[in-house]
Amino acid sequence: MNDRPIGVFDSGLGGLTVLKEIMKILPNENIVYFGDTARVPYGARSKETIIKYTFQAINFLMSKNVKAIVIACNTATARSLKEANEKYDIPIIGVIEAGARTAAYSTKNKIVGVIGTEGTIRSKAYNVEIGKIDKEIKIIDKACPLFVPIVEEGWSNTEIASLTAQKYLGELIEQGIDSLVLGCTHYPLLKRTVGEIVGENIKLVNPAKETAKDLKKILENKELIRLDDSIKPSYEYYVSDIPEKFASIGEEFLKKEIQDIKNVEIQKY
Repeated sequence: MNDRPIGVFDSGLGGLTVLKEIMKILPNENIVYFGDTARVPYGARSKETIIKYTFQAINFLMSKNVKAIVIACNTATARSLKEANEKYDIPIIGVIEAGARTAAYSTKNKIVGVIGTEGTIRSKAYNVEIGKIDKEIKIIDKACPLFVPIVEEGWSNTEIASLTAQKYLGELIEQGIDSLVLGCTHYPLLKRTVGEIVGENIKLVNPAKETAKDLKKILENKELIRLDDSIKPSYEYYVSDIPEKFASIGEEFLKKEIQDIKNVEIQKY
């Protein structure tokens, strides 16, 4: 029972930022990762479409006999986590609650910036979750739709990325934020570039680490933790398009080889 894998999915490469933290915090766990690279980005799509894509990803992961699922995508979390938990009888968590909690407890001046895809920002999901913790926190949010394709092209640490970050982040800096939520799992791949633009006085909040901690607590509470460390954990990777690009960028980020990436016809699910 405990040897069953954890399922993780994202619209593309971004979920690897969450996967990396899960590997650190739960080093014995088997993991199945799915990146919907054929349909990335999710940010500008309708709620109905995102729910459809989320359910297809969950159906695929459940075909791999997973014991829990992490929606490692802010847009999918904002638009479909509630519906997914109502439909499926398996632990399913997203990334927004963890990120909101970290931001609320990290801000000193109670002015928090949130950047994300158009879908995440439009949903106001971070505003709602941060407001539950502290209604006095002022939130300055900003959609940054070009960041995802920049990451997917492997341009995270280029002049293109830097110029785009300057354009997007200038107004947030001017409004006095002291914390900035990287409200898309692709964005931690831009952490160096974003950090150079906002400066060291603004804390960058990456929800991935707290999400991995939340997952560990759930598995412990349900007695689903894999305790056997005598056999190395297995990591399986699936994408809906172009596995070669996923492998090259993913290996650079994870600092480990990604072998045998398989293509999935996700529409079948």
